[in-house]
Amino acid sequence: STLPKFSRIYIEEGIRSHPRTKAICERFPKASPVSIASYKEVFNRSRQPWRLQKESLQLILAEKKDGFLYEGSYAAPDFGYEHFYYNSLILNCLFDCEYCYLQGMYPSAHCVIFVNLEDYFHHTDMLLQAKSPVYLCISYDTDLLGFESIVPYASAWIEYARTRPELILELRTKSAGYALLANQAPLENVILAWTLSPQEIIDRHEPKTPSLQKRLQAARQAIDDGWNVRLCLDPILQVDNYESIYDSCIETLSTHIDMSKIYDCSLGVFRINQDYLQNIRLQRPDSGLIQFPYTKQDKTASYAEMHKITLLDTIEAGLRRIGVPQEKITRT
Repeated sequence: STLPKFSRIYIEEGIRSHPRTKAICERFPKASPVSIASYKEVFNRSRQPWRLQKESLQLILAEKKDGFLYEGSYAAPDFGYEHFYYNSLILNCLFDCEYCYLQGMYPSAHCVIFVNLEDYFHHTDMLLQAKSPVYLCISYDTDLLGFESIVPYASAWIEYARTRPELILELRTKSAGYALLANQAPLENVILAWTLSPQEIIDRHEPKTPSLQKRLQAARQAIDDGWNVRLCLDPILQVDNYESIYDSCIETLSTHIDMSKIYDCSLGVFRINQDYLQNIRLQRPDSGLIQFPYTKQDKTASYAEMHKITLLDTIEAGLRRIGVPQEKITRT
């Protein structure tokens, strides 16, 4: 995939000579480096024009000082693991999905890469000594594989997991960049998870992401190479004619992938923190998807319960029809 054209790279003074900082800057020889004391002075400014920034993304290189691991969110599936965590190696994403909660969560659209990866490993080691097994999602507030040609964090985590069988790692992506991992031997304790949507939904609501076909080719290659591959239909959107749209998507899955070989399938309907939704509504006044009158429950906005169940039942029935066994389907 082509690299984004960052015109500026903001660099915290404390990590200017970090080898990873230098390696990243070398990939963008045309970008002007701007020295800053803390990433927050650029990233946390109030009233930043998110949509405009998304059109001309800049890169911020920073050092993570604390918060190396977070307990998993109630809105995400824990797949039955008691010790469920995620980390934020990178803030924001190179893709631009209309429904993405990041636009309501962060004040800026610019991408922050924390270069001190070894500190994350150290804190994860400490967690593993206290609790195991640990189920860790490393591509939660970003798309890590989408950044792999800028900073190879996915590969580094796979190497890290190789000597830590008590760590179960999930790498979730919409990227088709599996080739960047293909030189790694597959691991029993790593799950490569592809988020999939019908092509109509990709065209309409997931600009800058690879096509369904390309994602499926990447997933199939990973399965053929021996990886555990999870297929995620999430978020499921209640669009017009969703039955036939998701039906043909599921047909496409069955023609590309031998369903008996997948690790499992995860389903979730569109759901979002209410505060984030409120922020996004201000940025996307003409988005029918964002302005839809969702039902609010606790802190979450989603479809009404009966619609939710119908959506999940419909998709699950489709997956069962192409041979995915019940016990391999998780609903969120």
